[in-house]
Amino acid sequence: MKNRVWWILLSAALLLPPVYLVRTQAHEKTPAPVPTAPRVKIPEFKLTDQEGKPFSSAQLSGKIWIADFIFTSCAGTCPQMTQKMARLQATLPAEIELVSFSVDPARDTPSVLKKYGSQWGADFKRWHFLTGPEMEIGRLTKKGFRLSYAEGTDPAEPVIHSIRFVLVDKTGTLYGYYDSSEETAMRQLVTDASALLAARG
Repeated sequence: MKNRVWWILLSAALLLPPVYLVRTQAHEKTPAPVPTAPRVKIPEFKLTDQEGKPFSSAQLSGKIWIADFIFTSCAGTCPQMTQKMARLQATLPAEIELVSFSVDPARDTPSVLKKYGSQWGADFKRWHFLTGPEMEIGRLTKKGFRLSYAEGTDPAEPVIHSIRFVLVDKTGTLYGYYDSSEETAMRQLVTDASALLAARG
C-alpha cells in the first residue's frame, strides 16, 4: 500500500510544471526601460556654445543626450549637479551627449561657460555648455522641457530652476526625468541611457 501511495505522489510530481525553471527565467528577464516623462518632442533651438559658436538642436539629431539647467555663479545645487554630470561623462559611453543649459545668460557668456566647464573636466566634444537670449532659454525650459523656471528674489540666486536631469532619445523626444539629488534616480538614468543606446538600430 505504501509503495502504491509513493508511486502516485511521484507520478503527480512529474506532471507538475518545472516551477524553479519558470521562476528563474522570469527573474533573469530584463524589462525594457519605461519612459518617465510625457512623450513630447523637444522643440528646435539655436543657441551658442562655450566656444562662442552656434549650436542647434540639429547637432543632436539621431543622438541620445542628457540635459540639465544650471548657472555658473550658483552656490547651491548647481555645483552638485555639475559634479554628477561629470560623473555621467566618466560613466556613460562617449556616444551619449551631455548638454548644460545656462539659465543666467546675462552673466554666463561663452568664455565664462568654457572656464566653468574646464574646471569640471568637461570633454567639450560631447559635453556642451549653451547660452542664448533669456527669452529663448525660458521658452525652451518651460515649454520645451516642461521644467520650472522663474526669476528669483535673491541677487545671488537670480533664477529658480529645476534640479532634474532630462534624458532625450535619438528621435529628439523627451524620455525621462531624474532627480539629481537622488542617487537611485541617477543610477536609473545610467541604466536607461545605456539601454536606449543598446537599442539603437
